[in-house]
Amino acid sequence: MYYTIGEVAEILGENTSLVRFWSTTFSDFIKPARNKKGNRLFTADDLANFKIIHHLVKERGMTLEGAGKRMRDNKEGEDKTVDIIASLNNIKKQLLEIKEMI
Repeated sequence: MYYTIGEVAEILGENTSLVRFWSTTFSDFIKPARNKKGNRLFTADDLANFKIIHHLVKERGMTLEGAGKRMRDNKEGEDKTVDIIASLNNIKKQLLEIKEMI
């Protein structure tokens, strides 16, 4: 399954130009396929890497260079951190929905 640049941008809550910039800047980790028109198509692994980049740059305030170094040095640790944060946010959302029902 492939994600378009618009779908990735929507999932991350960012604009497509930032996703395009990150795909170029972090080309060691994100390798989009191209369709016949030349549009970028991203895999689930690419999406996971985008989520890690988003976490490091937007949420933790790291520089692009720092985020790239962190991904090279500690990829598995960052994967787990992003997954845990996503799970906790999902639980929070569910609890808020239950609170509204009460």
